[in-house]
Amino acid sequence: MKKIILIFISLFFMTSYAQEKRLWAKSFINKKAPVLVVEKWLTEAPDIQGKFVLIDFWATWCGPCVKGIPEMNAFNKEFAKDLVVIGISKEPKSKIKRFKKATIEYYSAIDTKGRMSTNLEIKGIPHCIIINPDGIVVWEGWPQLRGHELNSQVIQGLINTYKE
Repeated sequence: MKKIILIFISLFFMTSYAQEKRLWAKSFINKKAPVLVVEKWLTEAPDIQGKFVLIDFWATWCGPCVKGIPEMNAFNKEFAKDLVVIGISKEPKSKIKRFKKATIEYYSAIDTKGRMSTNLEIKGIPHCIIINPDGIVVWEGWPQLRGHELNSQVIQGLINTYKE
C-alpha cells in the first residue's frame, strides 16, 4: 500500500511539473501586445488588420528555431485566412539572405536593435507570441516546449474562441 501511495504522489508531482509552462520572457498573456517594430521588412509588409498575428523571434544559428520553420510555413498556409505569420531576427539582412537551411514562406523582418524582443524581455529563442485581432496576446512561449507545443489545434482553438 505504501508503494502505491508513493507512486501516486510521485505521479502527481511529475504531472504538476509537466503542466507548468516555462517562459523565457516576460508574460504578456491576456495583455495588450507591444507595438510591432521592425527595422526592415525582408518581404513585403503584411496587412494584419483583422487577423491574428503569430510572431516568431528566431535566429539562423538557433537549432530549434530552424527546426520550427517548416511548422511556421504550415501554419501560414493552413490559417492564411485568419493568421499572419511573421519571423523577426536580430541578425543583419546579409546573414538572413545567406541562410539556406530552410525556406521561409511567411513574412520576414529584421530588427538588429531588438526593440520588440526587448519590450517582451525575451531571454531565449525561439519565442512566439500570438496576438488576436484586438491586439491582445493570447499565446506565448517556446513553440516546441513539451506539453505546451504550438500546433494547429491550439491555433484553431484560439481562432474559434475569438469568433464565438
